[in-house]
This record gives sequence, C-alpha cells and structure tokens, in this order.
Amino acid sequence: MRFIVVGAGGVGGLIGGLLQQSGQQVAFLARGRQLQAMREGGLHVQSPRGTFHLPRIEASDDPAKLPPGDVVLVATKGWQVPEVAPHLAQLLVPDGLAVPLENGVEAADHLAAALGEGRVAGGLCFLLSRVEAPGRIQHMGEALRVTVGERGGRPSSQRLEALCEVLRAAHVDAEVSTDIDAALWDKLVFIEPFGAVGAVTRSPLGVFRTRPECRELLVGAMNEVASLARARGVRLPADSVARALQAVDRMPAEATASMQRDIVSGRPSELGDQTGAVMRLARAAALPAPVHAFLWAALLPQEDAARRQV
Repeated sequence: MRFIVVGAGGVGGLIGGLLQQSGQQVAFLARGRQLQAMREGGLHVQSPRGTFHLPRIEASDDPAKLPPGDVVLVATKGWQVPEVAPHLAQLLVPDGLAVPLENGVEAADHLAAALGEGRVAGGLCFLLSRVEAPGRIQHMGEALRVTVGERGGRPSSQRLEALCEVLRAAHVDAEVSTDIDAALWDKLVFIEPFGAVGAVTRSPLGVFRTRPECRELLVGAMNEVASLARARGVRLPADSVARALQAVDRMPAEATASMQRDIVSGRPSELGDQTGAVMRLARAAALPAPVHAFLWAALLPQEDAARRQV
C-alpha cells in the first residue's frame, strides 16, 4: 500500500515514519525546515513503539512531484485543510482514499467538498507527539491510536479494514468505528477543553487538572461540548465526559495540547477549528456555552496577533 502523508509534524511524522519502518511505501508532502531536514538527514523517530532513523525519505512541497498513493493521510493543522484540500486529488489513485487526522469535527467535510464524498473517510487519532527539532519526532506516553470510519452512517468497508491491518502491522493501534461522528465528538469532548484551558492557564496538564478552580473550568467546557453534540443528534456515549476526565488524569503531568503549544509560542493555532467551532455550532443550535464564550474571548486576541504576524 502506498501512503501520502500530508504534513510531517508530530502526527504525520510519527505515523508516516512507523508505516515506512514497517515496509510500506510512504511519501511526505511537507515544507520549510522540516522538509529540508528530512531531505538532508532523513527522519528520526523516538517512541515507545520503536526508536529508529529512516535515512531516505521521499518528500516534496509540490503535490505534482509525488506519484499518487492508495491512501492520503491528512495530518496538517485543522485550519490548513481547506487550503490543501483542492490540491489532493492528484495525490490519490482513482479508487484512493483520503483520511483526515486533525483535531476537531469539520476536516472531513472540507476534504469531501474538494474530493467527493466517496473518496473520503472520517478519521481521528489519539497521541502525544511533537517535532523535537527539524527531522526529529518525539512521541510521549503510550497512547497511539487511529480510528477511521465511513461517513454518513455507511457500514464499515473492506478498504478501512485493510487500512487498519496495515496500521496495526506498523505498531499503530487502529480500529474501525461504526459511528465516526460520535467518535469525533467524543474526542472533541477531551481535546478541545484540554487545549483551551491549558492555553488560558499557561500551565501543563498536571497543574490545571489538580487546581480546583481550573478543573472546574475544564469540566464545564467538557460538559458544554457534550451537550452540543447531543443537541446536534450525535449519539455520544453517556459516559463521554467521565472517560475524558479519566484520560486527563492518566496522562503525563507535563503534557500539553498542540493548540496550547501553538498559542503560547505565538503561532497560528487550531483555536478557530476547536473552540471557535464549538462557538459557531452552539450559536447555530441556540445553545448557551458560557465557558466557551470566556475561553474564546480570552484567547482570540493572541490568535489574531499570531495570524497578523504570519
């Protein structure tokens, strides 16, 4: 199976590296210092699932220079998906499949609008990974799971089962969901409050999960996301918030979300694709979201400043 990984950051670099290490054909669509480092020195991956160096990497910043693949894994930031989606058709073989791995609940919609519904599946991942230095990926903790599913309530397909088999052979925990919308919102209950509260408090997880005032903010944000999902007709598990809190309490104390790291570093972040999406969808559903109104108002000036600099 040939993979094209769009984005070579913490998610794309880790999963793409593991796929290539397992013997799959992998090419990266990347840019900037990460692309230069991979061209010159390959890709270094440090992970509990395996630490290795791939000296030869197929990579380009031009989609036209990469032969198409069977699967395109889109591992950019959420706000970059609408920008890259129109250029991805040339990266897919005629019966190929694009799978987004972004945080949030809207990436697959952007891909389907550009590529067609039948060429896109829903997808998400659970992991803590980052670019330690150009060409070097650091995976923290044991979590490394990818969940995929057919959109629109369609039954599970052979193509997704085959994809998961390949991922599992690469030491990535992979599963097919029969309700990918519920899985995406279930993750949003966890990841969006984790990133937003972390960015507001400027603290690692071990600090704000134990400070009662901060934990109350976290729980309030989780409950708002869960209420919004149910108001939209999503079949969210009844224990979604309880499991999200259990995940928070199991994670390393030093953990931070990618959205928090971007905001703190003054880079454009996924604030609009996570907290902003909750605000937009809550307004559309006429559902109050006071915790998110506070988080959005507190973080938006920093996001505006980061985007003006870019």
